[in-house]
Amino acid sequence: MSHAHTNPIRDVIVVGGGPAGLMAAIAAAEAGADTLLIEKGHRLGRKLGISGGGRCNVTNAKPLPELMKNIPGNGRFLYSALHRFSNEDVRRFFESLGIRLKEEDRGRVFPVSDRAETVVKALVNKVFDVGAEVWEDCPVAGLLAEDGEIRGVRLQRGGEVRARAVVVATGGCSVPKTGSTGDAYPWARRLGHTIVDPYPTEVPLTSDESFIRQRRLQGISLRGITATVRDGHGKRLTQEQGDILFTHFGLSGPVALRCSHYVSTARRSDPAVALTVEIDCLPNHTLADLLEDWARRRSAEPRKRVRTVLEALLPDRLVEVAIERVGIPVEQTMANVRNTDLESLAHLVKAFPIRVSGTLPLAQATVTGGGVSVKEIDPRTMESKRCRGLYFAGEVMDVHAHTGGYNITVAFSTGHLAGTSAAEHALALRS
Repeated sequence: MSHAHTNPIRDVIVVGGGPAGLMAAIAAAEAGADTLLIEKGHRLGRKLGISGGGRCNVTNAKPLPELMKNIPGNGRFLYSALHRFSNEDVRRFFESLGIRLKEEDRGRVFPVSDRAETVVKALVNKVFDVGAEVWEDCPVAGLLAEDGEIRGVRLQRGGEVRARAVVVATGGCSVPKTGSTGDAYPWARRLGHTIVDPYPTEVPLTSDESFIRQRRLQGISLRGITATVRDGHGKRLTQEQGDILFTHFGLSGPVALRCSHYVSTARRSDPAVALTVEIDCLPNHTLADLLEDWARRRSAEPRKRVRTVLEALLPDRLVEVAIERVGIPVEQTMANVRNTDLESLAHLVKAFPIRVSGTLPLAQATVTGGGVSVKEIDPRTMESKRCRGLYFAGEVMDVHAHTGGYNITVAFSTGHLAGTSAAEHALALRS
């Protein structure tokens, strides 16, 4: 790969070879711009290669209004981008590259091959097919701008590359081993942008409850539950459905990750806020059903232990903790248990409260909240309002969505819009 500066001024430079950057480079080159993609690492699409558990969940098939509901981080700002290049367009794009896709539960779309490598290879090949040039192992040190207009980038190894437009797609600072280390925040700040302090989202939750600390529930997973996050006043912050996993530090699994945005956001506005996750362990049984069933059991099998009845429905270690919390002796039989205790037990398994102390740190998050403030970016083009010819795409901005194909759709959609807009801007300057 030659780094000879044959062309003194490029039309478009894209910084960052993740999903947003790859899509931006493809869109810019397809629009007729002379495009250079610069990646600091030695491989394009590294984070893409580990996404979706190594299978790469390329998008989500839900209709756009549903899709928007799964973008808790400034979803409304993305309205234009998602209309210009929607999840349907993402599907068509990959199918046009010869990748067969399949839809799984909750709208998640995967390659039929079940290999992220398929997706990464096709994207990277497309970058070369459309004639973009790629420089790998080439860290950028900063942006060049004069009089409120972008002029190019400065390279870490010295030297500058001039350009009529620059797309910054460097990602957030989650999963730092893949290269997203928040590089662009200081660059944007120098050009007058506000950076919303990065915070972890799509990350496991931590809890100081004694039964969590003693690892009594570690490794138990509950499927198809409903979890509700409440603040100290009992106000509901979110309700999520799916699977949850108890760990030695708190809660993990898809539902915990979806709740993390609301936990992080609440703690940022009030660090002392008391937060609780209530788990409905038996969403298919109403409170009345449970009590009725237990009353029947009581007359039919009076000598059966309370815990045995409950163990038919829930993992025994969870039953043990629940019975203890209500104060029912371990050996108590159905005949001897107090009505009020049975009622308390039914309420508890329908809303099992776990105090949440926070989340794991940003380095362990799947997604970064925070970043370049969207108030300073034009949602119709992704252009900076502080510096003409500068565009942003993907997680470097203060936008984020849930995992399950939503966050990657945001990357592809904003990347496509930023690349197209950057090319239009550059070609207008060239003529």
